[in-house]
Amino acid sequence: MADSKERDDNAPETIRVEQAMDVEANKSAADPDRVEPAPDRARTVYPRGLDKAAEILKQADHEVVVTVVESRRVVKLIDWRILPILLFIYCLQSLDKNTLSYASVFGLITDTGLKGDEYSWLGSVVYVAQLVFQPLVAYILVKFPIGKFLAFMVFCWGAILCGMVAAHNFTGLLISRLFLGIFEAAVAPTFVAVIQMWYRRREQTTRNAAWYSMLGIVNMLGSLLSYGLGHINSGVLKSYQIIFLFCGCLTVTWSIVTFIFMPDSPMTAKFLKGDDKLIAIERLRMNQQGIGSGVWKWAHVWEAMLDPKTWLWFSMMFVISIPSGGISTFGPLIIQSFGFDSFTTILFNIPFGAVQMIATLGGAWLADKIRMKAPVLMLLCLGPIAGCSILLAVGRAASDRAVLLVGYYIISIYPGISPLIYSWSGQNTGGDTKRKVTTAMLFIGSNAGNIIGPLLFRTDEKPRYTRGLTANLVLFVLLAVLVALGMLLIKFLNVKHAKARVALGKPEKIVDLSMVDNRETANDDDVLNQGADNVGERGFEDLTDLKNEDFIYVY
Repeated sequence: MADSKERDDNAPETIRVEQAMDVEANKSAADPDRVEPAPDRARTVYPRGLDKAAEILKQADHEVVVTVVESRRVVKLIDWRILPILLFIYCLQSLDKNTLSYASVFGLITDTGLKGDEYSWLGSVVYVAQLVFQPLVAYILVKFPIGKFLAFMVFCWGAILCGMVAAHNFTGLLISRLFLGIFEAAVAPTFVAVIQMWYRRREQTTRNAAWYSMLGIVNMLGSLLSYGLGHINSGVLKSYQIIFLFCGCLTVTWSIVTFIFMPDSPMTAKFLKGDDKLIAIERLRMNQQGIGSGVWKWAHVWEAMLDPKTWLWFSMMFVISIPSGGISTFGPLIIQSFGFDSFTTILFNIPFGAVQMIATLGGAWLADKIRMKAPVLMLLCLGPIAGCSILLAVGRAASDRAVLLVGYYIISIYPGISPLIYSWSGQNTGGDTKRKVTTAMLFIGSNAGNIIGPLLFRTDEKPRYTRGLTANLVLFVLLAVLVALGMLLIKFLNVKHAKARVALGKPEKIVDLSMVDNRETANDDDVLNQGADNVGERGFEDLTDLKNEDFIYVY
């Protein structure tokens, strides 16, 4: 039996990258057309599994220094290219998901003969598909070009939504929603990966909130859009079928824009010219997280599975997604249960979206301002707790409508919670594969919660929906407790890393340059890509956060 060695996923393998050669100087005297490689310059050997950013920077012919003013200039270029694409895609995805709830008030349930839990399952099956496909998405995000992958998935889900026009019963709708979930599974995890790939840790919170705030935009514009489309009289298509077809065609069109303009990574971005590409890469060094290795590392997978932080983020997303799934599916029906007709229900859903957007952007702004997410997360839990309490306590008489609407709108603060959890997790996880696996775990928790959420509500329990609202109230309280536990865990890990630095002869306390705000720095010439005592030198070694003693956790 041939000798074999078990490969360690953390052990460096070697790949060879061709360098430019002086052709004229290396032509063989015997054969002028033959080219011989220069002995010292022909090849550079890099460790396999090293972050690709390290390879690009090693090929630069000069040291890359990132000042505050340079970082500020380049991040504006990145914002103008990346964010519009992400914002519109998430707006479309949110709109596509909400088409079911809009369709419900335009006769979908009656026309397709839905009964019992069937409408609830149409809301849940999307998340069943997303849950199952999250591990595959995590692998693809490490191994394949992110921009092209995103464009492909957007195209497919738009095509499926167009096809929902042909669904006339529960079976047809269920199959359509199942495939819709499969192709939408990649969107939010890809967005989290893109934000981690392009932005410094201090910048990630507001960018994650920006794309997530599209939920609020959709609840406003989507309601108006559905109101308008619902008034179209067609002898061929029903109102909800027109909504499906319009949103699907819009999504397919945007997938083409995404394919053309969405870059795969800072290392391959064509819109960054000259040193701007090197600055875009180097400015991320102090994140201590890397950008992308392109190598799937099983050691990172096992560490993610054994890391208590992973299960903490998982639990938070699971807990918040149960009420999210229920309210997003039954929200218009809850308003309708207050005694409003279909068109008035759609219009009264608009303020819900406005509160969502304000809570999402406001929560991110406050977390960025005080540089802490945990206190803001607990603050955001108070509104939904109060809102659920109001809906449970107040009757359903016509005179109670104003109070009921206030309670419903207060609940809509909850969307501000999820992007902060994404950012909190992303900022506290190092290593390319580990980041993708941890993000997958978050979305497995999110999808599991979204599956359960609609099932806590039943159409035959209107107008009070007591079971669903009571469960939501308990879950928001539980979430606040989990956030407090997260603060304690983060503090413990920072103390542990400080002791590790001291043992290695490094400073106990180091400055986290990745959390420095470009706008707050007094000196535009301050350098952001290297700390004292060479802190940051291991930033592109694709180390996990637990293996890198220079990694500073944030709460």
